[in-house]
Amino acid sequence: MKKDSKEAGKMEEGKPQIIQINEGEVHAHVDRLVKQMVEAMLNGILDAEADRLCQARRNERSSERQDTQAAHFKRKLHIKAGKVVLKVPKLRHLPFETAIIERYRRREISVEEAMIEMYLAGVSMRRVEDITEALWGTRVSPGTVSNLNKKTYDRINELRNQPIEGHHRYVYLNEIWLKRNWCGEVRNLSVPVCIGVKNDGFREVLGVVEGAKEYKESWLSFLRHLKTRGLNGIEFAVSDKCMGLIEALGEVYPEAQWQRCVVHFYRNVFTVTTRGKIMAVAPMLKAIHAQEDRKAAADMINAVAVKLEKMKLGKAAKMVREGAHETLSYYNFPQTHWRHLRTNNPLERIMRKIRRRTRVVGIFPDGESALMLVVARLRHVAGTRWGTRMYMSMERCNEAIEEEVLTTA
Repeated sequence: MKKDSKEAGKMEEGKPQIIQINEGEVHAHVDRLVKQMVEAMLNGILDAEADRLCQARRNERSSERQDTQAAHFKRKLHIKAGKVVLKVPKLRHLPFETAIIERYRRREISVEEAMIEMYLAGVSMRRVEDITEALWGTRVSPGTVSNLNKKTYDRINELRNQPIEGHHRYVYLNEIWLKRNWCGEVRNLSVPVCIGVKNDGFREVLGVVEGAKEYKESWLSFLRHLKTRGLNGIEFAVSDKCMGLIEALGEVYPEAQWQRCVVHFYRNVFTVTTRGKIMAVAPMLKAIHAQEDRKAAADMINAVAVKLEKMKLGKAAKMVREGAHETLSYYNFPQTHWRHLRTNNPLERIMRKIRRRTRVVGIFPDGESALMLVVARLRHVAGTRWGTRMYMSMERCNEAIEEEVLTTA
């Protein structure tokens, strides 16, 4: 007694004793309670549905009885809290169907949707297996994930072919090259992509298709696909200098001005510039696009070409004289938009995210699987801040259109 009183006195004089709780044991206990409650509730619902079909409770004598229960068969169901065992009633004559769980389903719908979203968000199949095992205590095979992804194909195709609404003044065009299996051979696959800026200043993914074999035909088919879905009134298109694309754009959207991506143009000039002079040439090229108007930029092109010739870079000078004017179309639009219209960077950033995801796959079994993954990845990106944040203010453009309408009226 004296020893206990001394220890109690020490606790009162010192700091209060800290009680440590094992969070792992608490979570495990809570999970067990949740699984038990869910299991009991679901089995109770199954019995109630069986009684409703039989129009009488089990072992109840009734003149309205339509059938009797023969036995139960056990069915495992994976839910967020873990694995539960269902006792599904078997009737002697009537078929027993329940709204709780579909035939042959082994997982809760939310679990399946979580696995699909993980895969589409960029998680590899192997990581999906590990994550599902850690969260729900069950390991899924790559075949299971593939079967779940096939369920999203219909939704993805609806998204890819839905009508394009609203007016998109600016569009960005590019393509991503993937590898696919073709009769035992690995071949390149082109997937053209288009995004646009709406009248409210928000960006939107407009289209993506599997490219054709011929380069021009690929872009021609893609642009016609966009026009059929309702993409009209394009005033400005940004892309790299791809001859097939430029020809197709002029044929389908002849009223649209074409802008050659400034960054891609710089890279093309660097390919004919000696490595030791690239650091000196880069500021000269940037000076072209730092002018206050198009006329000043055109004068700077001639000045830069002369300097390049003095540096004994004749090929670079020729490329600047012949191609730099293709990078000045953005000067015809409001100055506040110049920074957004000079390059194809808005689409290039998305392409990098797609490449990170497709690199995990490597070689696709067919073109459809490659296309579906690209579209799904684009859908995921569009649902983030990328698609919910205003990209540029369109007030100046809208005001200019209103003034033009008033003057022509």
